[in-house]
Amino acid sequence: MKDFLGLQLRDIPYFRALLRAVEARFYQGIDLPSPTLDLGCGDGQFAEVTFDSPLEAGVDPWWEPLSSAPGRAAYQLLSQAEGAHLPFPSQYFSSAISNSVLEHIPDLDPVLQDLNRVLKPGASFVFCVPNQRFTAHLSLGRALDSVGLQSLGSGYRKFFNAISRHHHCDPPRVWEARLGRNGFIIEDHWDYFSPAALRVLEWGHYFGLPSWVSKKIFNRWILVPASWNLYLTRKAVEKYYLENPRQEQGAYTFYRTRKV
Repeated sequence: MKDFLGLQLRDIPYFRALLRAVEARFYQGIDLPSPTLDLGCGDGQFAEVTFDSPLEAGVDPWWEPLSSAPGRAAYQLLSQAEGAHLPFPSQYFSSAISNSVLEHIPDLDPVLQDLNRVLKPGASFVFCVPNQRFTAHLSLGRALDSVGLQSLGSGYRKFFNAISRHHHCDPPRVWEARLGRNGFIIEDHWDYFSPAALRVLEWGHYFGLPSWVSKKIFNRWILVPASWNLYLTRKAVEKYYLENPRQEQGAYTFYRTRKV
């Protein structure tokens, strides 16, 4: 298996790299028949690292990240479009993925309906999203709760969800109903990313400020992507990458679904 953690650390801030590396491992061994659609492909960084060959199509509504995708060996075709208005023929794709995207979409039903339209009968749809434990496990919120400042703890959770641009952090029963009314069934799902790993993600939003500055000035998250420069960073997060990828108390859920 590829060194997904090392590959991600070279490209993106360490807290995002840890999460994406864990997720990349889950796709290994999953059968994704061609042609495959990546719904919410962004700049293509994740697909380029995760898959050995380009996917057939990537679509995203945001031009800024999408404009960087042609420079990567991630997709054969790229389109800028809303998820509810996919520019593809009906029953065209044999599979689809959407990696940590659906939680950012306020109105999901039209998107899932149109995804169903472009998928062939029986096609696989694989995706992952934060679940109901995401805000519950935030360390600063829990600390505020523990000293009797529950209102501040709730405010912090709302703030963190806002900066994460989350509209949905739902349990599987909510996803089962949402998918069911749009023509999908869940074949398998599991939780991942332990509370300790989530703390890395949470505090990385603050300690990762230098990477944000680098991106704004140099258009690169990591200025020196050499192993020697990333050695200490890797040592700090590697144990969370190597822990059991499936976590009963995980803050994210990975779904394998199928079009009915």
